[in-house]
Amino acid sequence: MLKRIFLAMAIATVAVSVFFVASDYIGADSSPGIALTGQVSSEREGPMEGVLVSAKKDDSTITITVVSDEKGRYGFPRSKVAPGHYSLKIRAVGYDLDGAKAVDIAPDKATTADIKLRKTKNLSAQLTNAEWLASMPGTDNQKKFLLSCNSCHALDRVVKSTHDADEFMQVFQRMAGYYPGSTPLQPQRLVGDARREGMLRGANVKATAEWLASVNLSSSPTWEYPLKTLPRSKGKATRVIITEYDLPRQTIEPHDVIVDADGMVWYSDFGEQFLGKMDPKTGKVTEYPIPVLKAGFPRGTLDLETDKDGNMWVALMYQGGVAKFDKKTQTFKTWAIPKEWQTDATQQAFMTPNFSHVDGKVWVKNSDKALIYRLDLASGKFENFGSFKDPATNQTIGSYGIPADHDNNLYLLDFSANNIGRLDAKTGKLTVYPTPTPNSRPRRGRVDSQNRLWFAEYGGNAIGMFDPKTERIQEWVLPTPWSAPYDVVVDKNGEAWTGSMLTDRIARLDPKSGQFTEYPLPRSTNIRRVFVDNSTTPVTFWVGNNHGASIVKLEPLD
Repeated sequence: MLKRIFLAMAIATVAVSVFFVASDYIGADSSPGIALTGQVSSEREGPMEGVLVSAKKDDSTITITVVSDEKGRYGFPRSKVAPGHYSLKIRAVGYDLDGAKAVDIAPDKATTADIKLRKTKNLSAQLTNAEWLASMPGTDNQKKFLLSCNSCHALDRVVKSTHDADEFMQVFQRMAGYYPGSTPLQPQRLVGDARREGMLRGANVKATAEWLASVNLSSSPTWEYPLKTLPRSKGKATRVIITEYDLPRQTIEPHDVIVDADGMVWYSDFGEQFLGKMDPKTGKVTEYPIPVLKAGFPRGTLDLETDKDGNMWVALMYQGGVAKFDKKTQTFKTWAIPKEWQTDATQQAFMTPNFSHVDGKVWVKNSDKALIYRLDLASGKFENFGSFKDPATNQTIGSYGIPADHDNNLYLLDFSANNIGRLDAKTGKLTVYPTPTPNSRPRRGRVDSQNRLWFAEYGGNAIGMFDPKTERIQEWVLPTPWSAPYDVVVDKNGEAWTGSMLTDRIARLDPKSGQFTEYPLPRSTNIRRVFVDNSTTPVTFWVGNNHGASIVKLEPLD
């Protein structure tokens, strides 16, 4: 009897797998699992692989996107799109949609809609940040200055401007006075003496201004250099379904996105004083106002983490503290940095409660002078560890992310250089490990189940991994130039995931083979924190579109 049950289960598993590949993907016109299908083609190329096709039902906040295969076929699973009237969009650099931009999906049969594309008349409107960087003349060192600009806006604002060098000098001074979570829709000024000096660190400001004036439209009505584009995705990278959820206001900036044990999606808002929750089944959003600690200072939050009990913790940036949201009582508890330690530049961007159950301590980073604090949960008091220097250069370690290991020891990711610092929680001793790549600028990351640290090398265009057992760092360079990864997370299968503020692609690394798969996204997506939901098979990737007021779910099909 047991044999029969196991045999039936095996057959069912195979059947489900075959059905998933055949009907939940491309080219299965007659399958009952497909709701909408067709072929993408153009006069120039014929059938086109790697074209993103998006469908959004009338009055819905949810957009579903699939990618055409090597035969140009696309297919929307019926499980993703219900019957109704849908608007259609495409993304394929160099092309525009030519023809019908809407379709009716029937309830009882697959709808066929072939899609024709034509050459675009405005290529500059389609370029990603990475494509602008690849196009403009100049050295990599000159271009790396712009990696500080895309925090607030896309790079097309720079290359489409008409500023001369003197005007750019004024722009630099003005930009240094804005809160990092500012956007053109919602700018916020810093208070008093606070300035974002880091955006000009190490730069020859006058020479940078002159270079920028040479690549924009200050001296010519058009660019005097060819516009370069990245190739479209192929093969495995086309086997994906992307769901994008619109948030209620265009000013919402979902900086960090995570999924809890109940399947609810939570996000921190980089520009407003809210913690957000979204139901992925309906797209419904609930916002929880966070208490204001410092009236008149910029509002917005960055790092979103959880403790062992599943409560949400959020770093309050220029509000000068951290907050814990109790999911059961739906109330906040806040801890403000002692007033005698605060300045106009006091900023809590990151904190680490993940392993606070080990010793009752929460690590907190203060960006002002790169200080490290530790909060004792029993007493509510902060301990000041000060700042740390690289013994090789005597330069202050400008830590960005501060992930903790399983014993609540702290890592300092040195965004100003190429160091990984490991702070012993018991002794307070810091050991520094340089990355193989100079000026790699480690940004954010976290430890895996083996207690290894995975981190993004923003300046090195790579993923890094530090193994505390061997005290060695391994690196994997991303295949697309100017990916500049922000964060890294490892899934249950041991694969590493990251995203880019520049390429509009999600990268998936198999560390065993060293192979990357880069999944395309349907629109400009400013990516910060990345998250993988390991409760699904395959795993599901989540990220916020920090400048697009949306949350993105990516489901690989293999």
